[in-house]
Amino acid sequence: MIPYGKQTITDLDISEVSLAVSSDFITQGPRVEKFERDMSLYVGCEYGVAVNSGTSALHIACLALGAGKGDYIWTSPMSFVASSNCALYCGSMIDFVDIDKQSGLMCVDALEAKLKLGKKNGKTPKILIPVHFAGQPCDMKRMYELSCEYGFKIIEDACHALGAEYESFKKVGSCQYSNITVFSFHPVKMITTGEGGMAMTNDKVLSTYMRRLRSHGVVKTPNMDPWYYEQIEMGFNYRMTDISASLGISQLTRIDDFVNRRIEISNIYDSKILSKDIRPIKRKGKAKSSFHLYPILTKGSRERRELYTLFHENNIKVQVHYIPIYKQPYYRRMQFDSFPNCEYFYDRILSIPIFPGLSIEDQNSVILILNKVGFTNVIQSETVNF
Repeated sequence: MIPYGKQTITDLDISEVSLAVSSDFITQGPRVEKFERDMSLYVGCEYGVAVNSGTSALHIACLALGAGKGDYIWTSPMSFVASSNCALYCGSMIDFVDIDKQSGLMCVDALEAKLKLGKKNGKTPKILIPVHFAGQPCDMKRMYELSCEYGFKIIEDACHALGAEYESFKKVGSCQYSNITVFSFHPVKMITTGEGGMAMTNDKVLSTYMRRLRSHGVVKTPNMDPWYYEQIEMGFNYRMTDISASLGISQLTRIDDFVNRRIEISNIYDSKILSKDIRPIKRKGKAKSSFHLYPILTKGSRERRELYTLFHENNIKVQVHYIPIYKQPYYRRMQFDSFPNCEYFYDRILSIPIFPGLSIEDQNSVILILNKVGFTNVIQSETVNF
């Protein structure tokens, strides 16, 4: 089966991990620190805090910015549940801002309207978490300007967007428009550490706090006995291992190659998808996408289901990114307002294969199925011969 996403592991990656396994440090050691420095240098940010998942990075980022009981945190409904769960972990209240129905990104006009209403009702957010869906940067400049006006902090959920750039041509992760930016290193992301994540910031105080939170809230105390340590607050075991970091160090050396290959694949899709009933999501402005995903929009939910079935019958794995968070059983009981653009987008969205190792032959197989689709009639379940 052709997957929609897949890690790329080389002999060099394996060699680096082997060196870590045979070293004196296999949990937290010098490779974690090096990975943090390498990431900071790559994105143009002062500090990186490596953790065991992107979800953990979101959690400690919220805590570092003071999220707690009674606070509101707003995010996009078109994301994985981790983008909102992190608020609930802190005892905060979650709400959503509708998306642009052509791009899947948080709609800044909808955000501004919600902020104006929230100011009247006393329900403005303490933290905003915009999601760089599919690798496209949100309009962070406008969001930052709104944060200055309304007094909220910003955490960029950039788990899809390592290697992407804002319209200013600065890398996502530089925190040009945010307090903290969070990355994920899950196997289908831009680079992988197996499982892992990192929080980036230019604020030394936030960096120090997040480092403490990832390791039980424990610190070594100067001028005390050498074995002495203190837990000064509630923390977590969110540490990344040197084994994982060694894979991340090796992968990061090829991040630009990975992104350029994804751009090449996306350009081929753009030029060769001919069906009038399928179109890629619209990418806005001059920002550079990392193309973590290549989502297409169909005419509606029925057509999307038929196309999904046709792909899977031909051993091509496609995926729906995402079921809106507020539709999940856990969240339905919270009774959120409707988000019409998100509903429109969800009914039509489908992610087709894109990853650096995707062969020309396999991509042509995907394109052939797409160009056979004309949704005038119901697609028949059949195997397409390549």
